[in-house]
Amino acid sequence: MINRVLLRIKIIQILYSYYKSGDKTALMVEKELFYSIEKTYDLYYHLLNLAVAITDFAVQKLEARKTKLRPTADDLNPNTRFVDNLFLKQLRTNVHLKSYLAEHKLSWANNQDVLKELYEEIQSTDFYADYMALDSSDYETDKELWKKIYKKVILLNEALDESIEEQSIYWTDDVEIVISFILKTIKRFDASEGIGQALLPMFKDDEDVDFAKKLLHGVLRNGARYRETIDQNTRNWELERIAFMDTLIMEVAMSELMDFPTIPVNVTLNEYIEIAKNYSTDKSGTFINGVLDNIVSQLKEQNKLIKVVMFSK
Repeated sequence: MINRVLLRIKIIQILYSYYKSGDKTALMVEKELFYSIEKTYDLYYHLLNLAVAITDFAVQKLEARKTKLRPTADDLNPNTRFVDNLFLKQLRTNVHLKSYLAEHKLSWANNQDVLKELYEEIQSTDFYADYMALDSSDYETDKELWKKIYKKVILLNEALDESIEEQSIYWTDDVEIVISFILKTIKRFDASEGIGQALLPMFKDDEDVDFAKKLLHGVLRNGARYRETIDQNTRNWELERIAFMDTLIMEVAMSELMDFPTIPVNVTLNEYIEIAKNYSTDKSGTFINGVLDNIVSQLKEQNKLIKVVMFSK
């Protein structure tokens, strides 16, 4: 689940904190990095369980309607298509989800106001109305409903964002990418897998773990040298006008360029330019692109940039 895009972002965030504090060892920084990654994996399960929590809230609302002083026919015999959603029933019983939530004590029990707002927003959408008006639905239709809920309601809800920030400082910037993982998870769900449906692992393989460690320690070990190269290529800029985050992003990019011969140069450059667009200033992407292009040209001229061409079998 934790892909290299997210690993790069996490490493930049951890290094930002490290440079600002300046009182941590390399081992402490590595431990903090992997703790941050574990917290993001917690968020994956927490947000996956949000579908169950919203459905439980909907069930409570339906039951409350039946106990009204003068319940209507609709109150006594409500449309239960939403709470009877087949995908949700499978998710609710998933052994991996239940085990992880119990072990890590993750719950939405203390966030009823958020559940209420999300449920009411879901009810106000056209796609919910269309779903509830169907003569019948099947497993794939039920999966599609929850994909729309995550993309069009949960992802964009400000109250949820605030709640996530309050629950963990490590979750602040992770909601969007974690929801992309949840959408991938929903797509993979298969009714035939029952309660044992596999969820996404924390890492695809050990290579990603090694990538994270090597990239992090490459910056910690060679950061000063990389900053010197960056300074040499930004002399026409006033130093106070260069965002600290821009310099840091370029340091990490240089570490990847130098230490990972199998990753093509254009892949590395594109990744860090996109990170700059999202995590630094409006002009950072263009600025970083220009500086790194110059650095790459110099490294090639000096025969210091070695890349291995990988051939597929």
